[in-house]
Amino acid sequence: MELIRGRVNLRPSDRGCVATIGNFDGVHRGHQAVLGELLGRARALGVPAVVITFEPQPLEYFAPERAPPRLTRLRGKLHAFERIGIERVLCLPFGDRLAKTEAEAFVNEILVNGLGIRHLIVGDDFRFGAGGKGNFALLKRLGKEHGFDVSATPTFLDESERVSSTRIRAALEADDLMAAEMLLGRPYAIFGAVRHGDKRGRTIGFPTANIDTWHKVVPVRGVYAVQVAGVADGLWPGVANVGRQPTFGDNEARLEVYLFDFNRDIYRHQLRVDFRAKLRDEQRFDSVDALKAQITADCTAARHVLDELQDQVSQLPGAG
Repeated sequence: MELIRGRVNLRPSDRGCVATIGNFDGVHRGHQAVLGELLGRARALGVPAVVITFEPQPLEYFAPERAPPRLTRLRGKLHAFERIGIERVLCLPFGDRLAKTEAEAFVNEILVNGLGIRHLIVGDDFRFGAGGKGNFALLKRLGKEHGFDVSATPTFLDESERVSSTRIRAALEADDLMAAEMLLGRPYAIFGAVRHGDKRGRTIGFPTANIDTWHKVVPVRGVYAVQVAGVADGLWPGVANVGRQPTFGDNEARLEVYLFDFNRDIYRHQLRVDFRAKLRDEQRFDSVDALKAQITADCTAARHVLDELQDQVSQLPGAG
């Protein structure tokens, strides 16, 4: 999959495609339905399928104090897009210039002159351009003028309820990982690189991978049974702590993962941490010995949970 960063990096060879536009936070089942339609249209026309997205997300630019926790940073989105089969992603840096670009200018510069789109797929409530003045009706009119088709995607429902990033965040905040997984179509995960931390874990017998989430606010908090991709073939089991380590008086939110029976150097490795079950809330302990005893109990609980999950998978038709 090809990533194009910004309109300045568009080339003549990028012209001719089917495209969709959005934040795609989580790349959940509703997004996947849109992307499936995108791929179908692209294959029918014999052109690439292109996703246009933004970094940061518009609300993070306009009102960062009101922006909700991210479900996925850009790396996670790209991983999901690639697995679905998207061939090209145009990531537009969202700043003052793009925020002030009028709707018609956006269509001319990005969609027509930059991408030469053949078909555009958006939601019927899609808004774009300065002041959000651009809408589906304007796109239909401009499509007729410039020779591209525009279609709207229906709302994707699960049990008569709209599948949305907001609904997934609510499930995660309620510690309902199963509901979040059902809405996402996969376990909730955080991507990040392993960085050097304070190395406190190794002094108490539980060395952890300190993972840079980039975003200081994430929609989960506490101790979890996890499976980690990026350290070896397949998924590696472990326990993750998302929080501020109150026993040691830390204030910086962090994600730390203790991998079972693992002793390799994985600094700078890009990992994906799949959250499978919540074990407990974060808490403060009166002593390091009490903390060590609790971590030992957490590891036992996590192994049990992950073994049960593996047993469930092995019993599925066609498994093994």
